[in-house]
Amino acid sequence: MKYLVSVFALVAAQGAAADGCPVAPDHSAALDGLYSEVQRAPNEMIARIFSNQMWELWLEAPDEPSQMILDEALRAMRIGDYLRAKKRLNALVSYCPFYAEGYNQRAFVSFLTGDFEAVLPDIDQAIDLAPRHTGALTGKALTLIKLGREDEAQSVLREAVALNPWLGERFLIKEPDGEKL
Repeated sequence: MKYLVSVFALVAAQGAAADGCPVAPDHSAALDGLYSEVQRAPNEMIARIFSNQMWELWLEAPDEPSQMILDEALRAMRIGDYLRAKKRLNALVSYCPFYAEGYNQRAFVSFLTGDFEAVLPDIDQAIDLAPRHTGALTGKALTLIKLGREDEAQSVLREAVALNPWLGERFLIKEPDGEKL
């Protein structure tokens, strides 16, 4: 059964690649090393170097057209043109449905515009595609906090901080009695 699921996933991924967007680059080995480094980092400044390198990998789109779409969306976000950013990210996830960062960035636009309910489906898709994506995990936690779902948020925050103990959001983790750490 497990074999059939793997074969189906491979065929589906190849089908997506045949329709346009190739499968996103596999950075798992590089990310393994970066997670190890960030967990051993002696301070936040050093950890930030490794976190930035993770972001460089996550922001590497599968091909040139998808990179152009992502870059256009990021430029639009920087100037506060969230409508254009959302349109570009809609195009990106349509073109590259197996690229986690497209969903993560679209979720971020929804977060920035206060549409917290719209964040969760995209952020969950990003996490399904990239389970250790600390940006997506912290984005989900912050969204859950905004939605008043504190217990769920704490669980997700703990998961993210287990991967990267230097995340700025680590200060939002509370002790079981409700006090911040």
